[in-house]
Amino acid sequence: MGKSKNRWLIALSAVGIHISIGSVYAWSNFTAPLMEKFDWTASQVQLTFSLAILFLGLSAAFLGHFVEKYGPRKAGLLAAVFFGVGIAGSGLAVNLGSLSLLYIFYGVLGGIGLGVGYIAPVSTLVKWFPDRRGLATGLAIMGFGFAAAIASPVMDTLIKSVGIASTFYILGISYFIVMVLSSLYLEKPEEGWLPEGFKEKVNSGKGRIKQDLAQLTANEAVKTKRFYFLWIMLFINVTCGIAILSAAKPLAQESIGLTTAEAAALVGVLGIFNGLGRIGWASVSDYIGRTNTYTTFFVLQIGLFLMLPNVTTAIIFQIMLAVIYTCYGGGFASIPAFIGDLFGTKQLGAIHGYILTAWAAAGLVGPLFAAWIKDTTGSYANSLTFFAGLFVVAFIVSFLVRFDIKRLKKEQESKAAQSVAS
Repeated sequence: MGKSKNRWLIALSAVGIHISIGSVYAWSNFTAPLMEKFDWTASQVQLTFSLAILFLGLSAAFLGHFVEKYGPRKAGLLAAVFFGVGIAGSGLAVNLGSLSLLYIFYGVLGGIGLGVGYIAPVSTLVKWFPDRRGLATGLAIMGFGFAAAIASPVMDTLIKSVGIASTFYILGISYFIVMVLSSLYLEKPEEGWLPEGFKEKVNSGKGRIKQDLAQLTANEAVKTKRFYFLWIMLFINVTCGIAILSAAKPLAQESIGLTTAEAAALVGVLGIFNGLGRIGWASVSDYIGRTNTYTTFFVLQIGLFLMLPNVTTAIIFQIMLAVIYTCYGGGFASIPAFIGDLFGTKQLGAIHGYILTAWAAAGLVGPLFAAWIKDTTGSYANSLTFFAGLFVVAFIVSFLVRFDIKRLKKEQESKAAQSVAS
């Protein structure tokens, strides 16, 4: 059955799910209309988005085992139900004027759909692309990055033409349909499956299957040092990146004097670099290795975060922000392949779910810290030096991962030599 599936259509199905759930990044389209309609404060409305990201991380962690047990199709359908009901139910919350219902539907139910939908196709893609893990996961997660650029103008048009509640109903139904159709094609490949062409190379000795460092369950993985090294690296990359995302508009106005309209346009363009970074860096990681890719992220961003507060030239400032955005997106896209390399594919979805708790934590810490620095010092720029220091920590951790990998490889070689001798 697995052989009848086209792995590129599997990848397209994954993109379909991620483009749907990634629309959460376009939440800001609802902020002003909701505040205007109900006199809710900015922080009250913003909490809806924060809850969605929090429950993304929590559901990814707790339902990762569901993905492994029941497979990507059922997991994708579960995500479609939660996300579809969450978005459409938000329309009911708006009709009733209930902020608490909005939190429950969009934040909790929508967030659960986000978490399951995020990890469901990714672990499957890794198995369909043993020759290009980074490219495969980059394709799907690129969809998540580009989703806001696609959804934003649609949401804006709908809100103006049919109102906030009807917009939620239309989006909820549309995303449900797209996610169901995408999920129905998802399926794991047969055990030992290899793509045509690559299989011939392996058989002829011209190519080889990259051996994973281990084949661990999720519960075994969380007992290893390298699991926490990955968690810390992702947490720091996302904390610093999401803080820049949340403050990019006012930062551009402060630092280089862009107008409100120019800063808003810049944020939209930078979103494209977020998406490009996902496919670009993940593909590069297939060639230079996942550890080297993460070390590169940290080296680049140490320099960029230190220099940004002193840059006054608009074009240089914008180029630097664009590179930061690619590293932010690339961190998400490279992590599933990294997990496969270090822990194997036995329970990749569940391990990925546990690792994504770093995203949930960073989603709360990053923007709040940047806002606190702004309130305390009067400038977002002052938080950038602190973030550069965090990247130094991440850089050190990326070398601790290397030492751990070398130690494990030596142990494996020693055991192999002993078994041959006996």
